[in-house]
Formats: sequence, structure tokens, C-alpha cells
Amino acid sequence: MPEYKLPDVGEGLTEAEVVAWRVKVGDVIEVNEIVCDIETAKSIVELPSPYAGEVTALLVPEGETVAVGTPIIRIGADSAVEEVAQQPSRDPDADMEIDLSNPAASGGGEGESLVGRNKADRGPTRRARRAPGAEAANKQAQAAFDPGTSPAPELEELPEVSPPSYSAVEEGAQRPSRDPAPADARVLAKPPVRKLAKDLGVDLTTLTGEGPQGSVTREQVQAAAASAPEGGRAAASPSEPRASRPLATGARETREPIKGVRKMMGQAMVDSAFTAPHVTEWVTLDATRTMELVERLKSHREFRDVKVSPLLVLAKACLLAIRRTPEINSFWDEAAQEVVYKHYVNLGIAAATPRGLVVPNVKDADAMTLRELAEALGDLTATAREGKTQPADMSGGSFTITNVGVFGVDAGTPIINPGESAILCFGSITRKPWVVVEDGEERIVPRHVTTLALSFDHRHVDGEKGSRFLADVAAILEDPASALLF
Repeated sequence: MPEYKLPDVGEGLTEAEVVAWRVKVGDVIEVNEIVCDIETAKSIVELPSPYAGEVTALLVPEGETVAVGTPIIRIGADSAVEEVAQQPSRDPDADMEIDLSNPAASGGGEGESLVGRNKADRGPTRRARRAPGAEAANKQAQAAFDPGTSPAPELEELPEVSPPSYSAVEEGAQRPSRDPAPADARVLAKPPVRKLAKDLGVDLTTLTGEGPQGSVTREQVQAAAASAPEGGRAAASPSEPRASRPLATGARETREPIKGVRKMMGQAMVDSAFTAPHVTEWVTLDATRTMELVERLKSHREFRDVKVSPLLVLAKACLLAIRRTPEINSFWDEAAQEVVYKHYVNLGIAAATPRGLVVPNVKDADAMTLRELAEALGDLTATAREGKTQPADMSGGSFTITNVGVFGVDAGTPIINPGESAILCFGSITRKPWVVVEDGEERIVPRHVTTLALSFDHRHVDGEKGSRFLADVAAILEDPASALLF
């Protein structure tokens, strides 16, 4: 039976975490069908199968990080495709070369799956069945990682059983014996819910599932713990993430592993902060005319089906200002001792996601119309929030905007992304008293006011260049009509 090994997904990555399985033991899958989601140091990637046939074992549990080349799933050849799956001249890992720098290989856009270069047209959707000769092996595999009695593959786990050896085992008789499963293993519950129940001392067998497929929910466990006597509750485990822990448990500390996207971004920020000498400059401005322009664009026929926001106007202002100060769009090549000027702008937008900060960028944003830029920004942010941003979309950035205004923050001192020379922080737009001059007279009136903060690499972007760029951007936000001068 072929074993599918974790492929090298490019970008120099050597390991990945199995986030979620899309199949379970007993399913019959086709070539290029998505079997699991993996998280690398740069993004979450959908992993397609190079084999067709019945899934006989899931060799790596969800949440575990393994090295490239580690077997993760065993797939038996289906009779209809056995010849394809067993061709001796085919290298399954070669079949699964994945080029994440090629948009065509990564699905080309939001909602599409990452597939191998040998992608075949799919037939009907997979059907779940059991191979009579593999029943014993299937039961052993299910006991390890899959709830064979449940239609939802992610709802069952045996928390008290030591993990099995991941070495290749073909026959059920060769597998190590296991202790009987706990009584609550028959109750459907996701692993985090099961862990929470254990920490709070809640017996899952006393609850009737109200979630999907009759599973026990987190809210049910918390309600059961709240109604139980204080002496019957268990203290929360320090290993549970803080965000999912009830405050009433009395835990004083929590620990959460640093891995995946968060680990990569943390290291990148350290490298940048202690390599490039940062300088930050600030400007506070009247953005009332920008807000008026946003309202007019929302009702314009060209923009009725796209999102229009002050960020769109700011992005366009930055692209125009870069023409007058190209140093902002360059970077310091330490190894070559050269300053590299880019004749394109890959505009990065920092986005907060459940798995950490990511900075995807709009390729060649400087060549786009305002309408095209609005569409690109909308697609970029939507893909990032869904956790589907691919490594190729986060590489090659040349200038970044971070919008902290959405959190109600005035401004900040952002850290430059590696490989770039500047980053602009966009603060909140709020109504404040502002001094205006009309007909030679000063008046205090309420206006829409915001603050911009620009951090730049002071090795080659001096104060004059940084100040000129920031002043140009501020001038366009104060009077969008001044963009005609650039």
C-alpha cells in the first residue's frame, strides 16, 4: 500500500503542521483530492493526494508538526485505478511537485485548491465504503486517529491513549495492542472540547450532544462545570490556549506553542528591528475631503460592487508619492552592499488572522487603476482572513501599509518588513476640533482627523526623503484633487 509522504512545498520550508484531515479511514479518494490542510511557516496549504484508492490509515494526528518526507497517510490502491497508482516508473513525490511561486499551481485565486502539476479532471465525489479484507486494519487505524463510528472525522479522539508508532504496519495483527478506550470515547466531541471537559472535571457521558452530528459543544461543558459543586471541578491545564479558557477556573498562567506563521513573523520582526536602523515620523492631518471622496465613490457606478474605504485612497496616495521618492520603494542589500531600486510596487497590507500577522501584497499595484486596486485589496484581505493566503502572495513585497485605525488606535511605530525600506501606519479617522482658515479668518470647526506614521530604514532613506514622502501622502489625503499634480 502506498504511503503519501509530506512533500516539499517550496520556499525552503522543511516541516509543516497537520492542521486538519479532510478524509477518514475507509474513504475512497481520487488523484488530486484534498486530504488535509497543513500549516507551514508562511501559510495554510491544502494538500492533494497523488494516489487514488481507499484510505487505510492516517499516520499523523492533527496538531502535530512533522518533517518533509514523513509518511502522513496510507492509501490502498482502488481496483479502478490500481494500474495508475502502482506504476513502477512513477515517483509519487515527483508527481506532487508544488510550485507556490506560480499562481497557476497554487490555484490562482481565492477559494481554489492547491494542486499538483499533474492535476486530472475529477469525476464524482468520493464515496465512503469499507474494504472487506482490510476491516481489522481499518479498526486499528480508526482507534488511533479517526472516529469510525462518526460521520465527522474531526470529532473523535482518544485522549488517554498513548500515541502509536508511525512505522509502516500493513496487517492488523502486527499493530501493538491498546488499552480499552475510556467510556467517554463513545461521546462525540472535538479534541479541544474533550480537553476542556477533562480540565473542568466534566464527565462527557452525562451530556447529550447539541452540536453538529450530535457532538458535545464547549458551551455545554462550561455550563455543566458551572452547575457542578466547586469541589468537583478540576483546575485548567496550563497547556490550554488562554482565549478558550473560562475565567472561573482560577488558572494563573497559560502556555501556547509558538509555531507556523506566528513563529516566522516573530523571527522576521526581530531580524528587521535589529538590522535596519528605524526612524519614525508622524503627521496629523484633516482627512475630511478624503471622507467626502469615499462617499462619492461608493455611489459611483464604477465602484458600486467593490469595497471603497479611506484605505483605498491612502494606498493610491502612497503609490503616487513613491514616484517622487523612489528610495521608499528600494531596499538595502547588505550582502552585495548595494541599494536596489524597484521599478514596480508590490503593495503589502498587514492583516491580522487567527494564526498570526500576515502581509500579503498586491503585485504591480502601481500599474492598476483605482477600480482595479479596490478589487485587489478586497480579494487580498478576504483571502487573508480565511487563512488561505499562499506563500507566493506574501513574497516580493516592496512597501507596506498597516491599518491600525480599524482598532480605534491613533497611530504607532511599525517595524519594517524584511526586504523593504518603509512601512506606513494608518491611524483611526475621528471627528475632532480643527482650525480652518476661510477668507483670512480662523475658525475652529469639527473635522475628520487622522494620523500617519512612517517608519523607514535610515541607512539609505534620510530624513529629507522620508519627510517628503510623508508630506506628499498627507497632501493627497487632505485634498485628493492634488493627486493630479503627481
